[in-house]
Amino acid sequence: MRQRKEFGTTMSDSETASTPGASPRSGAPAQGTPGPERTEQGRVRVFDTTLRDGEQSPGISLNRQEKLEIAHQLARLGVDIIEAGFPITSPGDFESVQAIAREVEGPVICGLARTSKQDVDAAWNAVRDSERPCIHTFISTSDIHIVHQLQTTREDVKGQARAAVAQAKQYLEDVEFSPMDATRAEVEFTAEVIQIALEEGATTINIPDTVGYTMPQEFTAFLGRLYELVPDLRDVVLSVHCHDDLGLAVANSFAGVLAGARQVECAVNGIGERAGNASLEEIVMLLRTRRADIGMDTGVNSTELARTSRLVSRLTGYQVQPNKAIVGRNAFAHESGIHQDGVLKERSTYEIMDATTVGLKSNSLVLGKHSGRHALRDALEEMGFQLDGQALNTAFKRFKEIADRKKQVTAMDLEALVTDELRSEDISGYALDWFEVEASSRRPPHARVSVTLPDGGTGEGSFTGDGPIDAVFRAINAAAGVEAKLGEFTIGAVTEGQDALGEVSVVVEVEGMSGAGQGVSTDIIDAAARAYVRALSVARARAHASADVLGLPEPAGP
Repeated sequence: MRQRKEFGTTMSDSETASTPGASPRSGAPAQGTPGPERTEQGRVRVFDTTLRDGEQSPGISLNRQEKLEIAHQLARLGVDIIEAGFPITSPGDFESVQAIAREVEGPVICGLARTSKQDVDAAWNAVRDSERPCIHTFISTSDIHIVHQLQTTREDVKGQARAAVAQAKQYLEDVEFSPMDATRAEVEFTAEVIQIALEEGATTINIPDTVGYTMPQEFTAFLGRLYELVPDLRDVVLSVHCHDDLGLAVANSFAGVLAGARQVECAVNGIGERAGNASLEEIVMLLRTRRADIGMDTGVNSTELARTSRLVSRLTGYQVQPNKAIVGRNAFAHESGIHQDGVLKERSTYEIMDATTVGLKSNSLVLGKHSGRHALRDALEEMGFQLDGQALNTAFKRFKEIADRKKQVTAMDLEALVTDELRSEDISGYALDWFEVEASSRRPPHARVSVTLPDGGTGEGSFTGDGPIDAVFRAINAAAGVEAKLGEFTIGAVTEGQDALGEVSVVVEVEGMSGAGQGVSTDIIDAAARAYVRALSVARARAHASADVLGLPEPAGP
């Protein structure tokens, strides 16, 4: 145990303004072209929680292969820490975190844990094979959580925080502690708990705005007061984790950085519980664009932002809104004649960033129907996908099917096809065998389908609907013997042109459990049918995972 230091010592204004000191997290170097050279004082670490908090979004259920693919892409992006999951919650999540820890090199690999002994043990066993493992443990410090959720006392919270950090330090050096719901808690009590965590050896203190309640100026004052109450906070990394319930996650995170935080917890496309987290791409480009004024930047390779956004969107089924900052399809589009005139004369008249700096490049042609397996593998490797054996054969088969229908197959087409195949792996459930649809303006559309069932058998169904896709969905329900309710349905095009690949995302609900599915095809009905059966499979997998949960009921996390 570290020597207890006097609690509540105040600092001078100049000391309060100083930035935190060194930490064992040096940050993995980003591949490609990261930001300019920075002093440690101006280096902001990116803690990505897409695979943990992001996956807690309603309807998202990533399989092991999908999580690995996202983790590898996050490493290419150059994030400093990957929070790979919450290992105690299910065997599947434990195995995914363990696989990421063993296979993904570069970033710190972190597992989340409550303060119970079995949580910390599970997190350690999941991340222990990483070259740079970390345990992130948390407990609430707000009275509303202590009284109503934990149903305990402040003294017990302090004891649990001390025990959890001490236990984690027995396993590894890098331990992060979060006082959950800190921004609605009494700052003095939160400071007491933080001091205890520091005494036990926590190397990062994360301050969560768990319900997205605070405001920038209020958050700045809160962090400043913590520095006054806990002088030792200056010797570790101060982190912030802000939710977007009032649309202030990025603004509050930025306020935290200006107040002294040198780590921001965020998620790709801003996904996460309820209204989501601070958007990784917005935080990165805010610091990159205004670095001359604020003297801070990250080590992220910003040219990988657009691709990372597309990958996460496809694998989660959460579409990116067109006007989303940085990665939305309209982020660099100009409709107004005045704006178009200005940009044509000088880009900086209406653009504060170059689209190429976030990875939005021209959609260059890659392959055609005469391209062979070797050319496909080389093209995929250039894009960061490593496929061999059966995985390459499957991708090649899908590529040939698409190439026969399209004159030209682009890099974005290949990206969509490969991620589409990733969704099919590691999900035991339903599979579409075939479908046929009769559609006419004179009578309701009629669909017949055949579906492989989870037990290996085959089910067939037929139904009419309001349109051909609705008829297919109803026929799939009949074939699978389920009463699924369609929650969301979106259609997009991967690229431009009449022969573009169509991409469909659906969210269904089966007996109270939601599941998201995606499908890609030049035939939009085929894409929709693929997406629907995958959504049914995900809902089924989530139901089984809920039944297999280990330990205590799962909380949302910081």
